[in-house]
Formats: sequence, structure tokens, C-alpha cells
Amino acid sequence: MKLFRSLLVAGVSVALLSGCGANNENNAAPTTAPAAESAATATPAPDALSAASIVDKAEGFTTAVSEKGTWIVAILNDLTVDTDVVVAGEFHDKGAADGDIYRKLALYTQDADHKITASFTLTAPKVTVQSENFKVQGGTIKGDVYVEANGFSLDKTATIDGNLYFKSEDLKATAVLDGKVTGATEIK
Repeated sequence: MKLFRSLLVAGVSVALLSGCGANNENNAAPTTAPAAESAATATPAPDALSAASIVDKAEGFTTAVSEKGTWIVAILNDLTVDTDVVVAGEFHDKGAADGDIYRKLALYTQDADHKITASFTLTAPKVTVQSENFKVQGGTIKGDVYVEANGFSLDKTATIDGNLYFKSEDLKATAVLDGKVTGATEIK
């Protein structure tokens, strides 16, 4: 079982990294089922700066989006976090130090042609975005989102089922909002 899990985690990581890039509409998460984070796997832990975090538990999710997390975070099932979520830290596209500042939340799976096959919902009371150029793609954030950084992006495949607040008009001016917001979008 440990070998299978190790192979699954390695395969998911390769699929995720090969299919993701900054500002590309075909960016997506892998097609496989969720792989639980486990220290018991035979595969060494990937470098947090270059690998993706694929999470299926609230605690793993809050760590993955923190300053200690990764440039891309994927959930592969609906996930509820009972505490406020803070997306923090500076990360670069694909974890490359010379890459553009970029961070992504992938709320979906995809097929081999990079077409979304399933979308998921992240439920949290409040999500505060402090990472620059943070993109939400492929699913729904259920709860209010507060943006405190430049370059927030809501992909056309994503929804915020709640309100979207920007700390200033300047931050709002840098945002790309192609997705749906069910509540208010305002400065707060």
C-alpha cells in the first residue's frame, strides 16, 4: 500500500507540474483521485518551493496556502475549513526563483487535454489574500474573500459564493475578475 501511495503521489505531482503555468487558461490540477498527505510514504517530501501541495484536509490546506506553503495548491474534493484562511508569502511560477511572482489555487481536476473534469468547493468563513498575483481557478470558494495584494485573479472557471472585498481601489484596479462573484464586490 505504501508503494502504491508513493507512486500515486509521484504521478500526481508530475501531472500537476507538467500541466500548470502562469497566466495560461489551460492551467489545471491533475486527473487522479486525492492523495492524502502522509509522512509515511516512501517517497521523500518534495521541495516546498517547487512542488505542488495536493491537500484533502483543512490543516494541510491552511499550511499549504501559508508562507510555508507552495506556489500552487490543489484540492481534489470539497473541503471545509472552520477557521479563517490567510494566503500569504511570495512565490514564483512553478517554484522557479527566476519565475514571475505567481500563486494559484486549483479547485479542480483535469483530463490529459487539460479540460476540467470535476470542480470542487472550498468552504471557509473568510479567505484573506496577501500573496501577490494569486489566481483562483476551476471551482468555488464559499465564503468572503478579502484581497490585500496586487494581481488577484478569478478565472472564468471559478466562483466566489460570497462577497469580494479589496483593501483599496488600487488593488482592485490590478485584479482580473473573469469569474463569478455572487455577492458584493467592493472596497472595504
